[in-house]
Amino acid sequence: MSATFMNGLQCGMVSIPGIGATDMAAASGLVKKARNGNPVPGAEPPRPNPYAAACPTRLLLDRIGDKWTVLVLGLICENPRRFNALRREIEGLTQKMLAQTLRALERDGLITRTVLPTAPVSVEYAVTPLGLTLAATLEELQRWAREHIGEVLGAQRRYDGQGRS
Repeated sequence: MSATFMNGLQCGMVSIPGIGATDMAAASGLVKKARNGNPVPGAEPPRPNPYAAACPTRLLLDRIGDKWTVLVLGLICENPRRFNALRREIEGLTQKMLAQTLRALERDGLITRTVLPTAPVSVEYAVTPLGLTLAATLEELQRWAREHIGEVLGAQRRYDGQGRS
């Protein structure tokens, strides 16, 4: 009896380590079904393909690729921070953008938000174990940017000097 994945996502056929069928199916709507239309018990969904437009990993890559996410998570990983401390430390970050970024990181399970019993009430943000796994990768990205910014700026000057801007 052959089985196919129903929902139109363009994904490979490899399971994701650490993610169960229920989690992935819930996240992407994938359900492995036999030809008779019944769900196949214990079937692992296909591995997400971020190159496919409908794949749910695109949303996560949007979050990870956001400059404010990289900067906010980088600071929170050093130690927990309050909202206004983050605003002061990250130049150019507006209150609205910081609030949106923190909300999104909390929703994704990358940080926690703790209301502190102070007067006035204050809130502290801390990284979660899941956030730490991403933070290591983002730190490498920041390191690469610091080490290669001179080369990138030189390439941009050469490109712009050719009149192709």
